[in-house]
Amino acid sequence: MDAVARFFHEIGQLKRVPRSGWSLAGIESPESVAEHSFRTAIIAYVLALLEGADAPRAALLALIHDSGEARVGDAHRLARRYVAAGDGERRAQREQALGLPAPARAALESLVDEAKDRATREARLAKDADRLECLLQAHEYAERGHDVEEWIDTSLAEIESATARSIALAVLAGRPGDWRRI
Repeated sequence: MDAVARFFHEIGQLKRVPRSGWSLAGIESPESVAEHSFRTAIIAYVLALLEGADAPRAALLALIHDSGEARVGDAHRLARRYVAAGDGERRAQREQALGLPAPARAALESLVDEAKDRATREARLAKDADRLECLLQAHEYAERGHDVEEWIDTSLAEIESATARSIALAVLAGRPGDWRRI
């Protein structure tokens, strides 16, 4: 159980890993990878429900999608032009599971591969949730006066499912604080 405890501590590190891309837009205290992963999981769950896919699986894939960043940090899009972060992140994710009991290790490795390869509908929806979460966060930062149009444009362009695209357009048509006015 020592390996399980170490794994849980390592995953907790994600609460302290900032999403690095926002620093390029001058955002001094961006959300953490854990905060990003939490909202991404909720989005993936709802997207999968709306698309008739396995919602718990999509949410789980979204939760695990950035776990390797506890070891390698969050490499933003510009940095990835120069460093193959994706390969290192997958390796880190697989190594995170090495000491775990066999059933947990196998399940986590399978989830990592599914999320990274996007071979299933749920994995593709989890990736759309990742993009939609970035768009939401950018929209919120834009409301505060930050120049993040590039993040909005890129996220919107990369969304694949019709449902996620419709939600993205609804997000952009409204204001982040609209939820308070229901």
